[in-house]
Amino acid sequence: WAMAEGALERDMPVLGICGGQQLLNVILGGSLIQHIPDSIENCLPHEQPNPRNEPGHNVTVEPDTLLAKIVGDVKSLSVNSAHHQAAEGVGPDVIINSYAPDGVIEGIEHPKYRYCLGVQWHPEFHISSGDAKIFDALISEARK
Repeated sequence: WAMAEGALERDMPVLGICGGQQLLNVILGGSLIQHIPDSIENCLPHEQPNPRNEPGHNVTVEPDTLLAKIVGDVKSLSVNSAHHQAAEGVGPDVIINSYAPDGVIEGIEHPKYRYCLGVQWHPEFHISSGDAKIFDALISEARK
């Protein structure tokens, strides 16, 4: 918690992945769904049964967001899914940048910071071309 807060206070680039996104959301004033199947009727299997290096579902990328700028002109990304919790409400000024088809929040960002991005999926598995771009953008910001 303190490391993430310290990075934000220093306006260092922050990328929260899976539980890291959930942590960012809470630090930024949001709340969590504790167990998606208990809260979302007819939800997707967010703890996908297939291997994590395969797609679990798609996410809709919201236009005019940092995520959209990073991944380019795409409306949807294939992602893997390995979680049972998710952001429920977001804090003040937090932008939701992507959703799963069942409405689960899959990505957040905060415009106050130069690079504050959270994604619920694991881009380190490079499921889509957008995943590498997320890391490229993080590295680019870190070099500044």
